[in-house]
Amino acid sequence: MKRQIKLGAFLPGGGQHIASWRHPDQPVDGAVNLKFHIELAQAAERGLFDAYFLADGLAISFGGGVEGGNARVVGFEPVTLFSALAPFTKHIGFIATSSTTYEEPYSVARKFASLDLISGGRAGWNVVTTATEAAARNFNLERQQPHATRYKRAAEHVEVVKKLWESFDDDVFIRDRASGVYFDVNKVHRTDHRGEHFRVEGPLNVPRSPQGHPVIVQAGQSEDGRGLAAASAEVIFTAHQKLDTAQEFYRDIKTRARSLGRDPAHVLVMPGVSPFVGRTEAEARKKYERLTSLIIEEDGLALISGLTGGELDLRGADLDGPLPPAPPTEGMKSRQELIRRIADENNFSIRQLYQWIASARGHFTIVGSAVQVADTLQEWFENEGADGFNILPPWLPTGLNDFVDLVIPELQRRGLFRTAYEGKTLRENLGLPFPQNRWGAAYTEAAE
Repeated sequence: MKRQIKLGAFLPGGGQHIASWRHPDQPVDGAVNLKFHIELAQAAERGLFDAYFLADGLAISFGGGVEGGNARVVGFEPVTLFSALAPFTKHIGFIATSSTTYEEPYSVARKFASLDLISGGRAGWNVVTTATEAAARNFNLERQQPHATRYKRAAEHVEVVKKLWESFDDDVFIRDRASGVYFDVNKVHRTDHRGEHFRVEGPLNVPRSPQGHPVIVQAGQSEDGRGLAAASAEVIFTAHQKLDTAQEFYRDIKTRARSLGRDPAHVLVMPGVSPFVGRTEAEARKKYERLTSLIIEEDGLALISGLTGGELDLRGADLDGPLPPAPPTEGMKSRQELIRRIADENNFSIRQLYQWIASARGHFTIVGSAVQVADTLQEWFENEGADGFNILPPWLPTGLNDFVDLVIPELQRRGLFRTAYEGKTLRENLGLPFPQNRWGAAYTEAAE
């Protein structure tokens, strides 16, 4: 089959842009409106998106303020929400975020395996280590763990979860009423993990799904993040402003994966893109300027503070002056570096910086016609910048519908995107292989 673009839809009900809730097209209660989330999922499925993606936070406070204004103060826990959305869709996958720093492997393995069964094999786990001091204080800690420590724990956490997902062979269940045999006890396996961070006996009490186990997704761009992604992720979300940095990341991840014995084609790199789409560039520019005009200054400053590590106090600063240096923190190091690079390379003032990152927090923002947006996606896709994209519509539902109605047909016309779903599971639609159970492989070898 011809290689085609893969697409995720990042659709927080409260909107992506920090002022989106103030737009008349966006429901003011979208963040906690289940009916609205159902509509979003169905719209994304109408556009043949591979997956509905949601990030997650474990604290309200972010960098001394509330990121995104009042609409982002509250929201649903993603796995719970996706379990509710699954019955209203047939094909689209659901990628939920869950923390390796503040959750135990058994709980993570269990809830994602459950979502995978409920959805018929359409679940994905976005692995995050969770930064912010506020989150640490919600989980019985005074300070967040050091960056390197979080990633060491994360690597072992993923290892344990994958072992737990292999607790049952694919053909374990007999369910024979006549004999009274429900399952083959020889095809259930204890985990017996003993490591630096975790001791887990197992087995898990949820079986495998039609796609084997959930797709593993990761979004780290730091050195530690790249190492974790290359070793374990099947889909990698990343943030870049330019094709050349996207190419460097893409080639580095593929090289690392190959050196670890993995097939690079099965490690999909999907940069984030926030598109303002119009029938003309002028129409798209008008949409961008309208949302920009709705930004509350306090929210813009809080956004910058949070993304630069949470220690940069911009109160009283000259908003038309340059961004001052931010003290280093143990937070999201790659995002801190990216925000600084955006400010420096564009000579942005503080005000211009928060206006530019208001929609996508460092991901690539495109303002243009459907043809212009498709041109950019095609350029990145065909020149080792991406295998697909995680689309961040600035406000909802209009931003999503604009992409579905205008950009998707243009990509299809060029043969770059599907016209129908390829399969029933998230793996099938992403073109990822079915994960063989290591115990089943061992049985096969023993039989030979």
